[in-house]
Amino acid sequence: MDDASGAYIEVSVPVDGEAAEAVCELFERCGGGAVVEIRVRDAISGHDLSQPEHWVRTYLPAQDVEARQRVEEGLWYLSRIHPTIPEAAIRELSEANWAEAWKAHYSPLRIGEHFLVLPSWIDESEASPRPDDRILRLDPGMAFGTGLHPTTRLCLIELEARLAPGDRVLDVGTGSGILAIGAMRLGAGEVLGVDIDPRAIQIAADNAAINGVSLGLSAEGIDAAAEASPFDLVLANILAGTIQALAPALAARTRAGGLLIASGILDTQVEALRSALAEQGFEDFDARQEGDWIALCARRSGQRPAAAAP
Repeated sequence: MDDASGAYIEVSVPVDGEAAEAVCELFERCGGGAVVEIRVRDAISGHDLSQPEHWVRTYLPAQDVEARQRVEEGLWYLSRIHPTIPEAAIRELSEANWAEAWKAHYSPLRIGEHFLVLPSWIDESEASPRPDDRILRLDPGMAFGTGLHPTTRLCLIELEARLAPGDRVLDVGTGSGILAIGAMRLGAGEVLGVDIDPRAIQIAADNAAINGVSLGLSAEGIDAAAEASPFDLVLANILAGTIQALAPALAARTRAGGLLIASGILDTQVEALRSALAEQGFEDFDARQEGDWIALCARRSGQRPAAAAP
């Protein structure tokens, strides 16, 4: 292209399950301000999603040679650990094409009984909404959470089944704000969305405005809820290792008898995570699965976990 300063590189890798999580983490670490999204092919065509294919993509400025090298080297090392990871597809886009490229992957999407996820640039009439639909308008930008990934769908389905009107909700790792907005659509009395990425908080704020809902938002992570009263329902659609590390804080932020809905969990990680949460006073575990991914729901008991021996 003539004007390299206005060009971007799209790096795409088709992967599944644990490999998808690893590639996504690599892109987030190496991609700087890149757009990172996991796409489930045929998510709205009615095809079987029990074995989804994920497209993990990142977008890098074409002139940022070091970032591209870090991504390519990282993918090479990952392919040694996950032999199923194929060679990445790389293409160059103009600045205008980059701004629209990721939008091509999103269409209206039904989730659960009543959720209808609509990208912000699609007219509502194109989706033929039903009278009882709870519409979630979304402009994901650089933040994770569009409804296309199984973990987001699983959390929305669990949220629809378990949230009681008036509940106070904490959304840890809010990303695009889709779960927080979904909670408000279901009648939550108050929702606090927290993240450690200020860009995600801005995107969540923009999406809340698009949907006409009011969210509490903070880029201070779960510590932002330290002074608040424990919540009726806590959402954590992040990574299993992060959930395990945050287990004491998640328990502290969940009221006695309150619920935790956690996802970002592979089926191979469930037992270790269940044990870690049980140590913090969670019980009555229930799991919902799609492909390799799990959403784990648990209730916090009225008893605080015993303090560790000195």
